[in-house]
Formats: sequence, structure tokens, C-alpha cells
Amino acid sequence: MQHKLMTVDDVAAYLSKPRSWVYGNWKAEQIPFRKVGQSLRCRPADLDRWLDEQGAE
Repeated sequence: MQHKLMTVDDVAAYLSKPRSWVYGNWKAEQIPFRKVGQSLRCRPADLDRWLDEQGAE
């Protein structure tokens, strides 16, 4: 089964944050992005795991 990788826009919408915040903070906040070519992508399960580690609800 294939899972869609999330773009920066997808992650921003999921977190209810501006796209600029995601770009400006992804390294410092350790958001689990991977570079795919020139683009950042994130697995939904990895993002949920990251949120759980942050103590977010």
C-alpha cells in the first residue's frame, strides 16, 4: 500500500501554521522531513509520531 508523502503546504495545513513558519523552523523543531530532490516531503505517520513526542494533542 502506498502512502502519499506530505508537502510543506500539507504539513503547514495539518499543523495550522503558516508555510513560512514550517520552512523557517523545520530543522530547529526537527520536523521529520526528507529531501526528495529539491523538495521537502514528510510521511504522515512520521509527522504524527513527531507530534506525539512534542506532547501535542
